[in-house]
Amino acid sequence: MDKHNISVGLDIGTTKIVAMIGRKNEYGKVEILGVGKSKSMGVHRGVVNNITQTIQSIQQAVQEAEATASEKIEEVTVGIAGQHIRSLQHSDYITRANSELVIDEADIDRLINQVHKLVMLPGEEIIHVLPQEFKIDGQAEIKEPIGMYGGRLEANFHVVVGQVSSIRNIGRCVKSSGLQLEGITLEPLASANAVLSQEEKEAGVALIDIGGGTTDLAVFKDGIIRHTAVIPFGGNVITEDIKEGCSIIEKQAELLKMKFGSAWPGENKENEIVSIPGLRGREPKEITLKNLSKIIHARVVEIIEQVYVEIKNYGHEEQKKKLIAGIVLTGGGSQLKHLKQLVEYITGMDTRIGYPNEHLAGDSDEDIASPLFATAVGLVMDGLKRQERKNTEEEIDEDIQNIAEEENIGAEQEVVKDQPIKERRSFLDKLTERVKEFLDNAE
Repeated sequence: MDKHNISVGLDIGTTKIVAMIGRKNEYGKVEILGVGKSKSMGVHRGVVNNITQTIQSIQQAVQEAEATASEKIEEVTVGIAGQHIRSLQHSDYITRANSELVIDEADIDRLINQVHKLVMLPGEEIIHVLPQEFKIDGQAEIKEPIGMYGGRLEANFHVVVGQVSSIRNIGRCVKSSGLQLEGITLEPLASANAVLSQEEKEAGVALIDIGGGTTDLAVFKDGIIRHTAVIPFGGNVITEDIKEGCSIIEKQAELLKMKFGSAWPGENKENEIVSIPGLRGREPKEITLKNLSKIIHARVVEIIEQVYVEIKNYGHEEQKKKLIAGIVLTGGGSQLKHLKQLVEYITGMDTRIGYPNEHLAGDSDEDIASPLFATAVGLVMDGLKRQERKNTEEEIDEDIQNIAEEENIGAEQEVVKDQPIKERRSFLDKLTERVKEFLDNAE
């Protein structure tokens, strides 16, 4: 099979690590060839805290994916999340030397590079700089300034910041697992690509990805990402509470949550009881479902309220910034019974569960289209997009080469004309290169 057309997403989560191999079919949909899943050891709240265990878990997931797809995995697109990710709004401007010339890529890059000089807290680095809208000579709400005239170019930016050591640790785990780092993506963005439609992003939507260790939020409006946040609570805290509240072991607490758990205590009768085998010959424990859902309810309310605070921070209550499409829940935690109703009750916003089947081929396995795999599907899509860009650039290079050979004079103009497509690389691509460089030098 052509190696160029397949992409591998590696989702390093707190509870599980997923390696997913996919390619585009002739209809432009993503066809999943193989999935490997392993229990995540050594990751706490989205941050690696034990390199050796994480490497073992990655290798296990990768081997399983290779076996199901009969493919050898060499390069992976990795997602980053974790409690160290935060975002801020920032506006900046540049004054152009010559307002007679039209604004081009170089001007925008200069403006973005200026944002990168912002002073951050020690150990933090800017991961993502996302332009929101531009202003030229005071004229506001410009989506695409390239090709326009103007002396002063201003823009509002959504800046995502993270701990650079955490990102390097992830890079280290991937490299030590014998894999190449093809790209790094922010996990809330990956999940959003997998489960949201373009219409929702235009209308305004908040994507809440409830994972094991963290809950990721991404807010879109007018097709542009407006706000991101990572809340350091997820499904694990709920399990932890059940374990404490019912005095049982973690494995049983997880099973209870998945089988009988509900986020709405009102619907369980007082007399519904589950019996749990005791440890080593001890008496079995009897737990009422009402109590179980009360424990779950208390913690889920806390998580949702924190997310809602972030949505309000974005400005959802202003008429202009209203999120018309409401909330989309995804991730493993979104499978909790009655969660959708509870979210609607707390936030007053329309809510649906997000399945990553929007971009998957029609004959995909039902398990893969589960919210559990939303991030992994998004990472595969991201890897495929990155490859398409690479192929386009290679084609442009060849074209330029051919033209240059045919007529030396015309080559200069052609290079200039085709430059933008080559020039504009996302900052995550540059970050990936920096992490690669760092790892090479650290060897």
